[in-house]
Amino acid sequence: MSKTDEIDDSTAPLIEHLAELRNRLIHSVAAFIVGMVICFTVATPVFNFLTAPLCQVLAESGQDCALIFISPQEGFFVAIKISFLGGFILAFPYIGFQMWRFVAPGLYKNEKGAFLPFMIASPFMFILGASFAFYVVTPLAYDFFLGFQQFGSGGEAVTGQEVNQGLSVVFQGSAQEYLNLTIKFIVAFGLCFQLPVLLTLMGKAGLVSAEGLGSVRKYAVVAILVLAALVTPPDVITQIILFVVVYGLYEISIFLVRRVEAKREAKLRAEGYYDGEDEMDAHPDDPLMAEFEAEDGRDK
Repeated sequence: MSKTDEIDDSTAPLIEHLAELRNRLIHSVAAFIVGMVICFTVATPVFNFLTAPLCQVLAESGQDCALIFISPQEGFFVAIKISFLGGFILAFPYIGFQMWRFVAPGLYKNEKGAFLPFMIASPFMFILGASFAFYVVTPLAYDFFLGFQQFGSGGEAVTGQEVNQGLSVVFQGSAQEYLNLTIKFIVAFGLCFQLPVLLTLMGKAGLVSAEGLGSVRKYAVVAILVLAALVTPPDVITQIILFVVVYGLYEISIFLVRRVEAKREAKLRAEGYYDGEDEMDAHPDDPLMAEFEAEDGRDK
């Protein structure tokens, strides 16, 4: 066989993988487009559903739930944004399935069993985070924001009472701005709820450890505070809620990684490899111990 033939043989699998990747991407994009079309046809009911937190707060103050368009094309772009978000949510299970079909042939049986639960847990945790944001965080945030309205002749706040004549600063929100803020809440909390999935998967791969995550806890607190300040509006209540939730997820991640390590240790003990690792850990810099372990492994 010539050198050219060897090169051709080595490039053939790469071409096959690229062709497979192209097919999976085409299927994923097609599913996303179908989801977008479906959501575009029901954009108005979906938007009405997303306005529930705002309408609840306005009703408590005796105001009508009304949003406005400040430009002729705003209604169209509202429908497009709903279509993008809804289309991705609808298509995500199929997109995840295509990702799984692409990577699964390159995994061992035990690796498939370890990776598949995380593929299932990821959308579940995103939906859980999005639901928490929509039903808990968003009403609190809008209650805080709309508390700065002014009713009355002297500009005093008389929320819940009839609006008097005089100075009045009331909410007349843009539909697009409201949707942008609501989606920001939903996506931010949905992504933050992926933290246990990500860290547990990294722990499964040996990239992080429970001890390491615990040792950087103080830095994690600072990082979470910065995250809360960036992804939420300047609302102290919402930032505190996000910090408490994400830090709680961080502690849960440490617990899950510790369980993964305990299972790995039990498996190594059952296979008779763990004692050798303990001896190596006791003398990590001893070249004689390393040579002894290497010779012992060859004898076995």
